[in-house]
Amino acid sequence: MPYVHVRVAGELTLEQKKLISQQMTEVLSEVAGKPPSVTYVVIEEIKRDNWAVGGKLLSQ
Repeated sequence: MPYVHVRVAGELTLEQKKLISQQMTEVLSEVAGKPPSVTYVVIEEIKRDNWAVGGKLLSQ
């Protein structure tokens, strides 16, 4: 049972979430032979105030 956890900074639209989940599922089906019915995709949106790179918050 594949489990994909996608973390993104900021918010995504509903359409973007649909496309991400569909395409992640397709990749696992095509590449790994995993049936879509057992593939889980979780999308976690993280506030840019809570994510930093290079010592700076993404919101800066």
